[in-house]
Amino acid sequence: MSNNKTSEKKGFLDVFMHVVEKACDVLPPPTILFCILFLIVAVIGAICSIAGVELLNPATQEMVSAQNFFTKEGIQWLITKMTTNFSGFGPLALVLSMTLAIGFCEEAGLVSVFLRTVMGNVPAGLIPYACAAMGMIMNLASDAAGILVPPLSAIVYIGVGRHPIVGMLCGYAGANVGYAANPIISGTDTLIQGFTNQALEGFLPDTFSQYTVEATCNWFIKIGSFFLCTILVGTIVTKVIEPRFGKYEGEVEEIEETTPLQMKGLKAAGIALVAVIAMWAVSFFTGITSGPNGEFVGSPLLKGVIAVIFVMFSVPGIVYGKVTGSYPDLASIHKAMSRQMANMGSYVAFCFFAGQFQALFTWTNLGAISAIAGANGLEAIGFTGIPMIVAFVFLVTIIDIFFSSGSAKWAIFGPIFVPMFMLLGYTPAFTQYIYRLGDSAGNMFGPTSAQLWMILGVAQEKYDKNLTIGRFLSCNMTVAMILECFWIVFLVIWMLAGIPVGPGEGIWLATPIA
Repeated sequence: MSNNKTSEKKGFLDVFMHVVEKACDVLPPPTILFCILFLIVAVIGAICSIAGVELLNPATQEMVSAQNFFTKEGIQWLITKMTTNFSGFGPLALVLSMTLAIGFCEEAGLVSVFLRTVMGNVPAGLIPYACAAMGMIMNLASDAAGILVPPLSAIVYIGVGRHPIVGMLCGYAGANVGYAANPIISGTDTLIQGFTNQALEGFLPDTFSQYTVEATCNWFIKIGSFFLCTILVGTIVTKVIEPRFGKYEGEVEEIEETTPLQMKGLKAAGIALVAVIAMWAVSFFTGITSGPNGEFVGSPLLKGVIAVIFVMFSVPGIVYGKVTGSYPDLASIHKAMSRQMANMGSYVAFCFFAGQFQALFTWTNLGAISAIAGANGLEAIGFTGIPMIVAFVFLVTIIDIFFSSGSAKWAIFGPIFVPMFMLLGYTPAFTQYIYRLGDSAGNMFGPTSAQLWMILGVAQEKYDKNLTIGRFLSCNMTVAMILECFWIVFLVIWMLAGIPVGPGEGIWLATPIA
């Protein structure tokens, strides 16, 4: 009887996923997608320009008119700005810098050994919460977390007699939730921040510097969300997901012991990290990296957080590699850097085309026009405040079904929704966070995610060859939907309490633009 019910559920999910997969099959790769979007924006801009579309920008009290790309000015703009559209694309340098820093740790083996050592000492009852928390923390490496954490979580689950696929699901959920719930500043913070600031520059070209956000702009609410999501993901996986899998009957895989040499490397890396933190603390308190009057907000230390993180990861990674023999000489360190950068080719190509699209979106003034029209429309129908925020979160989550790249979506959404929410009185930092919340939940079950299919393949190869995408995604969807409902309640409470979302970043603009 139960088997029939299970098969019915699988059949329904399989049909659903088949439809979604077919819909996703028509989506081209990100680089081609942005080429298509470039042409669409160019055509829409031309139509709006010919139609004489223009709106009053409340921020500048100037009329904003659509511009036609298919003119002498438009062609000249592209051929003179193509390289700067690419090199000036904010997320490019930020992500490459973070990738290089984390790469020192990954190539040396520090990441996997650290995870294995920490997880091996956690009590069985706390394993789900530890896996979820570790997934979130390891999101500091952005997409790498979705690849590293689930297989390690499976090994940890087996080590305490629990089902490894449940461990993979728990680790995968944590890694994806970590985009918006993480006590540590991550690569995603720098990536999303770049898009937000570019959207601001396009909307307020003369005064955007007054509103630009730092990588830490969502730090406070991310810390609060980290504790909330650790409890929720661990509880949902344990109470709802794990009972569906039952007892694991396969071969039990022992957790590999950390060798004395690796432990020596971990201790050396820890000492190096403490030394680096002490160095930055001294630089701040001696006035080298502090603000004019010793302030932290707006200080060079905070503005240069990418450089701070780069040193905090690269130094311990190199020290660990040196002690364990992963980096026996300078040539090996060079090779490690080269391997990390070699893996970024597709991202660099994405940045080139995304940069052209975003620059055109700004040049045609469609971003500002869409924001002004959208804000006016929302105010006219009275759809503002909390209902609008909740609707926006669910919109982002639903779009994740067809479009997995969070940065690519924000490259499209940012120029529209950052100005739109500003005109309604919300800070760019708050708008950025509610986008990240919706994106984090959707990332768990978006079928266009390469990570999801990779983790499914590992699960089928090592633990259950009969595991279907339907069952895998049904579990992810269940966790995501329950989590998102509680998370939205948390967001609303945070919002009503007026708690800052990050250092120097509130929810409402001190002086509303509109």
